[in-house]
Amino acid sequence: MQAVSTGIVEKLPLQSYVAPSKPSLVGLSRAQLAEALATLGLPPAQCKMRVQQIWHWLYVRGATRFDQMTSISKELHVALDAKFTLDRPQVVAEQISADGTRKWLMRLPGEPGGAPHEVECVYIPETDRGTLCLSSQVGCTLNCTFCHTGTQRLVRNLVPGEIVGQVMVARDRLGDWQAALEGTRRISNVVMMGMGEPLYNFEAVRDALLIVSDGEGLSISRRRITLSTAGVVPMIARAGVVVKGWHTESFSSAVLAHAPEIFRFVEPPVFQRAAKSFGGGGPPTKILVVPALPQGSEAREQSIGLLKNKGVDAVIPFHTMLADLIDQIEVNRNYQKSDLLQIIRILKNYDFFKDPQMELFKTRRRKR
Repeated sequence: MQAVSTGIVEKLPLQSYVAPSKPSLVGLSRAQLAEALATLGLPPAQCKMRVQQIWHWLYVRGATRFDQMTSISKELHVALDAKFTLDRPQVVAEQISADGTRKWLMRLPGEPGGAPHEVECVYIPETDRGTLCLSSQVGCTLNCTFCHTGTQRLVRNLVPGEIVGQVMVARDRLGDWQAALEGTRRISNVVMMGMGEPLYNFEAVRDALLIVSDGEGLSISRRRITLSTAGVVPMIARAGVVVKGWHTESFSSAVLAHAPEIFRFVEPPVFQRAAKSFGGGGPPTKILVVPALPQGSEAREQSIGLLKNKGVDAVIPFHTMLADLIDQIEVNRNYQKSDLLQIIRILKNYDFFKDPQMELFKTRRRKR
């Protein structure tokens, strides 16, 4: 253990995660899921289709077994079941309070031959939301005196699947899969305020929250996800972003290829100045604001490939920017001086808007 000047002790993990012989597909990114399917001998084109199908069954339908995936052949069920699982954390205790708050003690695997680990996850219902509090570590890196977890040893960091798995278990226990499909979901918000310091498990927490917020899966809006930290300042800087806005009436790979001014914000001298202004130990994420990515799969892949080659990490469609405006509109207010705001108010009142999602390109871990 190493003591720092603030009096906080940063503990070293006693163990590391050991993957089982049959790993779970829960918590894998789309790219990692495609790699897993490729080990079954599926050709690339089929892998891409199967990834979308499995993603849907996992994160929209809440499948717990491969044979529940009716859009996938029985032969592939057998092949998947022989090599992988859909395991989530195991609930070993549940407490339900009078106000509907639920706390689950979840069991995770330990090292081979060793004792299992346990973390807590809490669901807090309110009149206008349902918040799920997730853990990121078994124990905690820090020793904050106001927190009981701080008195515990740091056993190990959770992997993305164990963080995402907490959300899936909560949906199982609350019967929230069908409710989410019907637009009456009970879990609307997520907070990283359970066991552990999330910024000392940065990569796993980041990867897990990308899955939790994915618009084609669990679809928890990024505006409804909160990460709480004891104040790990260098890691806070790693979450900084550089955003560049760009407008055009048409958007395609051909337009991108002949518009070098779009990418000036990622040129080394410019980006280095931006990164320096943020401080911290690593570069910010580079985001381009665009009208939208092309709908056609081939044109979309070409555009993404070009953006990645230029050093762009993600895009935000214009409708995401509009969403911030929509969020500020009050449905009970009369906007007499603006027809546009009145229209938005009416559409919002009838719930005609859906949460947009930022489209991230890079699923691999970048060198910091």
